[in-house]
Parts: sequence; structure tokens; C-alpha cells
Amino acid sequence: MKRILFFTLSVLLIACTPNTTLTPTAQPTATPARTVPTAGKSIATPRPPTVTKEAVVTVQATVTMTESTPAGASALASESDAWMDLPILPAPDTNIRAIYEKGLALGNDPGAFSIFGDCQARPGEFFGMYETDDALVAGLSPELQEAVAHFNGSFNRESSTTQDGTTPGALLWDQWHRGQFGCEFGETPVLCELRVHRPSFVIIQIGSHFESRNTEYLRRVIDQLLEQGVVPILATKADNREKDNRVNRDMAMLAAEYDLPLWNFWAAVSGLPNRGLYTRQDRPLQGDIYLTDDAKAIHRETGLQVLNIVWRTVVP
Repeated sequence: MKRILFFTLSVLLIACTPNTTLTPTAQPTATPARTVPTAGKSIATPRPPTVTKEAVVTVQATVTMTESTPAGASALASESDAWMDLPILPAPDTNIRAIYEKGLALGNDPGAFSIFGDCQARPGEFFGMYETDDALVAGLSPELQEAVAHFNGSFNRESSTTQDGTTPGALLWDQWHRGQFGCEFGETPVLCELRVHRPSFVIIQIGSHFESRNTEYLRRVIDQLLEQGVVPILATKADNREKDNRVNRDMAMLAAEYDLPLWNFWAAVSGLPNRGLYTRQDRPLQGDIYLTDDAKAIHRETGLQVLNIVWRTVVP
């Protein structure tokens, strides 16, 4: 008899929506056993994890780990500010080419990417202008124009994985999409997006939240992407509403653990007043979590640069 574990997302949603508590119906299970190599603070060459085949429909991703933690991940966990010194743009290792090629064999679209994020990752706030503003695209370098043309159709689409208030736990909740975006009953937003859009790349940039199992849920999301041959691109965010940088530190730690590209957006807005953040007048309790126009432009530009770098890394 299959055991179903019920759980509550212990989360106070901040970004994009009023404070809310979500209660999904079932929690994916995880089994310890992943071996990860050592890496220094500079996040260098860990070996990719082994992901089990069971992590497809039931959202029961098997996470494997050893009792020890890789040195790179450990440094980022123990030195709370270490991730701040990481570069804005990644220099990914060619190990991600194997993930990409696996995805092509499974039928992924080489010209498609998806975004896992909250309202500030939706088309109108982020990438949509690359399909609606010809003058903006005309001002890009030839290389970035080529990237925009290659991924046309992905920049300005709504999906189940870019909704107001999305958290890692919400991505694994089969009711989060409300039956919209072409999603089926019992299907999580992650699995729905992989089936509907067939992306070869996914940018994961989750906003501010207090989800207590953030790292665990992110691992499950990453494992499912790897199982389906999708290259994850992890990203930090601009704010520190949680007061301890836990979300950004987790992103950097997991990028080191899995040897995946990290887009350090936090560093990209360091030179802006108040880090390019402001408080919406209609949501004063949420604090400075929304991006100013200057920060949005940097968000859009550096995001495209990262996508271009990762794409050109995997294509021989």
C-alpha cells in the first residue's frame, strides 16, 4: 500500500501576493544517497548527481547524498556571505552538455526554455519585451540577437511555473496550477511545464519566502529536471526579505553541489540605490522586494546574457 505523506507548506509568501498559507495534498519522498565531490569556494567541477527514474509522475524524486557535504557547498553554507563574491555571469563546465544531449534524445525542444519563478519572472516584468519590443532587440549585440531569435516563443509566454507567489514547494504541488496552462489533474507545475513546453533549459529564480524546506524542495525540482535532460540555471535574487540570505545561499550551494550554472543577479544590482528595490504602496507589509525600472532592465539584460552563455556551452 502506497504511503502518502500529507504536509503543509510552512511558508509566508511575500513576493507578488498578500501573505498566504498553502496546503498541498501530498509531499514527495526522498531517500538519502547522492555522492558529491569536493569543490572550493570558487564552485569548481563537482560530479553531477545520480537521479533515479522514479522521479517522473508521482513527484517522488529520489535524492541521493552521502553523509558528508561537498567542500564548496559546505563553505557556502558555513560562510553566509561567500556567495556574494561570486560573479554575475557563469562560466559553466561542459558537463551540462551531456544533460542537454540527453534531453534532445528524450524529445526536448532545443529552442525552448522555461522559467520557474514568481510574479517578477512573468513576461511583463522580465523577458516578454524580447518578443514585443523590436527596438530593444535591434539594440542588442548580434550574438544576443541570435539568442533571441533562437528562443523565440519562450520569452513572452505564461506558464504554471511563473505565477504570483511561486515557491519551491508550490512547484511540487499538483493544485498550484488550478487546472490552467494545459495542466492535468494530479500533475505538478514542474511536470506540466516539462510536458507542455518541452524546454531544454530552465531558469530557477524563486522570490522571497519563508518556506522551511527550501533546500529539500529545490533539490527535488533540480533532480526532476536532470531526469528529463533539462539544464537548470540557478539564480539569486535582489532582496533579503528573509533577513539571513537563506534563499540566495541555497541557490549558490546547490549550484556548487550539482555543478550547475549560477546567475548571481544579487551582484548585478549591487551598485543601484537600495539595490534597485522598492516597496509597493498597496502592499506596504511586503517591504522592499519589487524591482525598479533600472533593476528590471539589468534583470532582463543579464538574464539573456546567462541564457546565451549556457546555450552556447552546450551546443558544439
